[in-house]
Amino acid sequence: MSSLKELQDLIQEKYGLDPAALDPHASMRDKGMDSLTLVEFVFAVEDHFKISMPDQDVNIDTLAELAAMVDKALAAQAAPAQSK
Repeated sequence: MSSLKELQDLIQEKYGLDPAALDPHASMRDKGMDSLTLVEFVFAVEDHFKISMPDQDVNIDTLAELAAMVDKALAAQAAPAQSK
């Protein structure tokens, strides 16, 4: 399951960016999001999904990359729960 739709909704809620106008594979920086805004968005994503992403993953540039990292973190979080 991809988190892309939820990320698009979250970015619209926080920054007013129309998800239809934001190509998931285009740089979010091209839409006016600077480095600080991207870091803040990653924190909002972590809070929204109740996950923690490794620091090296905060250099993501597109929504598609972010969705892949969120999906990976969610899968890793679910794996220990399934093994019990």
